[in-house]
Amino acid sequence: MGPEYFWGGGMWIFPIIMLVVMLVVIYLIFGRGRMAPPWYYDDRNYRKDDASDKALDILKQRYAKGEINKEEFDRIKKDII
Repeated sequence: MGPEYFWGGGMWIFPIIMLVVMLVVIYLIFGRGRMAPPWYYDDRNYRKDDASDKALDILKQRYAKGEINKEEFDRIKKDII
């Protein structure tokens, strides 16, 4: 048995599997537009009051559309802030 049996005996699948695994790892690290693993969470630009700002904007839009009246607007705004 020589090296010609390497490819004929099904051993060709291992280099392909290794290539696929390496490509998946490279994508998970670099393929999302930044150099960080998928479990990395960048909270430097996260503001605590960002959620309340969005909620207040939605509330103002609902009031402007006439979906809620002034009393409801004031009550909900007080709850948000």
